[in-house]
Amino acid sequence: MTSKQVYLKFLRNLIRNYLWGSGLAVLIVGGVMISTTLAISGEELLRLFLILASSLGVMVISEIVVFRRHMQPIRELVRQAAPDLTMIRKAYVQTHRFPALSVQRIMGPHFLGLSVPAVVLTCLGIGQGWLTLPYYYVGLAGIGAVLVASMHALIEFFMTAQAIRPMLVHIRELGHRMYAEDVSLDGRIIVSIGRKFQLSAFLIGTMPLFLFSLATQIRLASSSSSADLTASYWRWAGLILLLGIGFSSLGARMLARDIRQPIEDLHSDMRKVQGGDLQVRASDLYSDEFSRLIAGFNHMVKGLDAREKMNRQLLQSYYATLAAALDARDTYTAGHSMRVAQYALLIGRETGLSEPELDLLNKTALLHDIGKIGVRDAVLLKEGRLTDEEFEQIKLHPVLGESILKQIEPAEAMAPLLPGVRSHHERYDGTGYPDGLRGPAIPVFGRIIAVADAFDAMTSDRPYRKGMPFEKAWAILEEGKGSQWDPLYAQSFIAAHKRLAAAEAEAALGGKQAAAAAGGGA
Repeated sequence: MTSKQVYLKFLRNLIRNYLWGSGLAVLIVGGVMISTTLAISGEELLRLFLILASSLGVMVISEIVVFRRHMQPIRELVRQAAPDLTMIRKAYVQTHRFPALSVQRIMGPHFLGLSVPAVVLTCLGIGQGWLTLPYYYVGLAGIGAVLVASMHALIEFFMTAQAIRPMLVHIRELGHRMYAEDVSLDGRIIVSIGRKFQLSAFLIGTMPLFLFSLATQIRLASSSSSADLTASYWRWAGLILLLGIGFSSLGARMLARDIRQPIEDLHSDMRKVQGGDLQVRASDLYSDEFSRLIAGFNHMVKGLDAREKMNRQLLQSYYATLAAALDARDTYTAGHSMRVAQYALLIGRETGLSEPELDLLNKTALLHDIGKIGVRDAVLLKEGRLTDEEFEQIKLHPVLGESILKQIEPAEAMAPLLPGVRSHHERYDGTGYPDGLRGPAIPVFGRIIAVADAFDAMTSDRPYRKGMPFEKAWAILEEGKGSQWDPLYAQSFIAAHKRLAAAEAEAALGGKQAAAAAGGGA
């Protein structure tokens, strides 16, 4: 449907609901109250209904003025062939406000537009002798009008809440179609559920008591009952009203709390999920429809967790595959990137990096040499000593690596990896490349990977030499602390790797002894 068609249907629904609510609350309840409780002649009853009809006319005019003002943002949206996003959002919020605005209209121009003329005309009729009613009846009628208006407002609120839904759907679709924007309240609360339930339960519980008390008072006053009986009645009625008000208030508070508690618990768990905690599960403490809602939430979070794990595995495989593809260019350096990542993680754990930081460090280390893809085979795979020109080409690979990773989307996923890839050949004394950074100015991942990269280069076999023993490589790292490598990370690696080597040696010795014992037994 077009915007105009949706708007006209929305308008018809609002008018229909208003007429239905007015008819129920004002004409039926108010009319029945007047006709059944007042002991007056048919002629006076007709005059009262004429006063009521005149007051209704004033009320309708007042309400139309306010209603048009409330409808203006939505009406302006429909009139525009290409409304801007601000107009769409304004109309969306205004539509959401309509249930609360309907209450304002009923308790404002509706109630005052009806009550003020009715009170004035009734008092004028009593003064002119057209009506034989005591003046205090007007006060009782005013109290009754407040109760009837409250009932109408309650009906109108919930009916309007249903009527606005098609309009809200249309406005959201309009924002998405024209601006690819998801128009919403973004968590804004127009009417809190606690307030809604408290007022509704209170009115439902107390209004019949008040109406009955007022009707009985009018009936007693118009009969031949004595003043003592009337006073006795109000003592009794007052006690019943106080008990009814207290019970309704308590029930409304308990009902609102019972509804609000699971919503707040669920909202708290949603914030945790929003923060990245996919292990959270909502507690199923409820036996009503909230149990179904919580089960759905937990099922959704489990699905998100499973998908997140799969995405992490795919992403890790992606990084490992890139590293393996790079290492495959040179059979003598196969596995270099994987080993550097393992050594880097050893340093990271030794120095207390968090799990998210270790994850980024691992990815950075796997891709630290990705820029060598851009180095010619004749240079990269050369077995002999490199010329100065060839070494200058090799020195470009950190910058090339950063440039390559910048092309991968999403850019924010690659951004944390770039500093470590670019700076893993910087020296702690400032004589490294490509930027000649010194000391703490070198990114942390660059300083860690520099140690891991150097150790693997020293201990791996090359065509022109055998890899050196761990002890010798440890000694070189020890000697280069503070000049080539960060002292903290170099020392942390030496300590952690010595422990690891000792544990592996002990495990190997235990295996040999077990094998020997098994052979001796045979």
